[in-house]
Amino acid sequence: MTTDPNCLFCNIIAGRIPSALVYQDDQVFAFRDIHPQAKQHILLLPRQHIVSMTELSHEDGPLLAYIYETALKIAQEQGIEQSGYRVVTNVGPNSGQTVFHLHFHILGGEQLGLFGAAH
Repeated sequence: MTTDPNCLFCNIIAGRIPSALVYQDDQVFAFRDIHPQAKQHILLLPRQHIVSMTELSHEDGPLLAYIYETALKIAQEQGIEQSGYRVVTNVGPNSGQTVFHLHFHILGGEQLGLFGAAH
């Protein structure tokens, strides 16, 4: 499994930087965002260092399926499955990606604004 010693998220996964852990197993790691954009804002990422979706291939299909299965599990555990939640990943600087380790934002716990609507 590849990691990057200069990556913030790789260091969080390794325990060198503290986080508010929500879920972890041998494939993924999830923790609360330190700048939440919703009542529930959890970051879900693969343990393997992947910069963004641009590095994914067909062979990564099982990992992506597992990430989405885990997102559902987390939504259920956090009590937001029934009311609704959003799963988003940013790809590249223009999208707002600031940490270049593939990660998914799980947002919920309140009424979310229309996606892409101006605030």
